[in-house]
Amino acid sequence: MTAPDTPGSPPTRRAGRRRRDQAIALGWLIAVWNLLWGEISWGNLLGGALVGVAVLLFFPLPPVSFGGRLRPRALLVLLTTFVAELVDASVHVAAIAVRPGYRPRGAIIGVRLRVRTDLNLALTAELLSLVPGTLILEIDRDAGVLYVHVLDVRRPEDLSDSRDRVLAVEARVVRAIGSDAEVRLLATDPVDRRST
Repeated sequence: MTAPDTPGSPPTRRAGRRRRDQAIALGWLIAVWNLLWGEISWGNLLGGALVGVAVLLFFPLPPVSFGGRLRPRALLVLLTTFVAELVDASVHVAAIAVRPGYRPRGAIIGVRLRVRTDLNLALTAELLSLVPGTLILEIDRDAGVLYVHVLDVRRPEDLSDSRDRVLAVEARVVRAIGSDAEVRLLATDPVDRRST
């Protein structure tokens, strides 16, 4: 017997997935609680569990569906490229900071992503925000657009390079954890991505 709202997924399997997702979320909340306190102790573990249960009960989040599959080689490419970009951007921002009299120009660009799932939007935004010199200002979830502040824009080509960098991060994320259908979407060109 299958649930009417999700064909092919029995209610017991959906309930099992929901409990598993809540257990994972509770584990992360406990870990964050202990990191905030700066030490792991029985009291902090218990306090984190109580706070985590309260958060999950009173502020339930919509389930984030994961219909993709993990591709280890693409995940390795994602991680190594991220570390290389992190080092390169850190050196670039440090050079700007110590250059006397130099005033970098920033810009805000809107980039429409090709895969508009919540997971893809969140992971792409997080990876971009962790790299110095870029900051996510807003996410238009319905349109799948990330509004990104970029640092040190000197020419119009820098804007198109920044858009291409955002789309390259999205492509690496989707190739690492996306479904086959999402990977096929990477070949499409987002509508009006150059004009946003």
